[in-house]
Amino acid sequence: MTEVTSNMIHALCLLMILTSFAAVEARNLRHATVAYVGQALLISALLLAYGTQNEALLYWAATALVTKAVLIPWLLWRSTAGAEQETKPVIGFGPSAVLLIALLVAMYRFTHAHAGLFVSADPQLAAIAETNLAVAFTVFALGLYAILTRRDAVKTVIGLCLLENGVHLSLVSLAPTIKETALAGIATEVVVTVYLLLYIIGGIRQKFGTTDTSKLTELHW
Repeated sequence: MTEVTSNMIHALCLLMILTSFAAVEARNLRHATVAYVGQALLISALLLAYGTQNEALLYWAATALVTKAVLIPWLLWRSTAGAEQETKPVIGFGPSAVLLIALLVAMYRFTHAHAGLFVSADPQLAAIAETNLAVAFTVFALGLYAILTRRDAVKTVIGLCLLENGVHLSLVSLAPTIKETALAGIATEVVVTVYLLLYIIGGIRQKFGTTDTSKLTELHW
């Protein structure tokens, strides 16, 4: 892997943290969707860059481009028609931003310090993998944070998509040269799950007039 490719992978990975932050903190659901599209393009570009070491990843890059950057955003965009503003979250923007930045720093530092336990012994890939794993776990943590602190069901789906991206980034970072990595990544795309969740959310909005998960007590038996 050339130095240019390595630097590009580092840059793309770090930008994934920024897009995750924007997707979680954007109060307009369509703005959050745009941030997610940015992250989808980044992870597709990452897979493309890794494709120089493993041609099978080129197929995953193409699949990710279609599912993550086209299909899922289209489903999110359609589901937020007429309801673009996020339901008021559990934690306000100011405290949430501070807490999220602290989480970002803590997760990145902790994971980067211990990533050497999991990365390939290949010194050429080790430095990249350490950064990638740190970013992957950070993105995963941000997705989990969105699921736990957001009351809007659509934002919860976006959090689920961030979780998936974190898992996929860790997968390609740990086994970038194995052909089965691409198959595993393609097989674990959650586009069908996202479609079903948004379909259910649309029915809930139509029935109850809200996607605030804290107010959906009528769904209880």
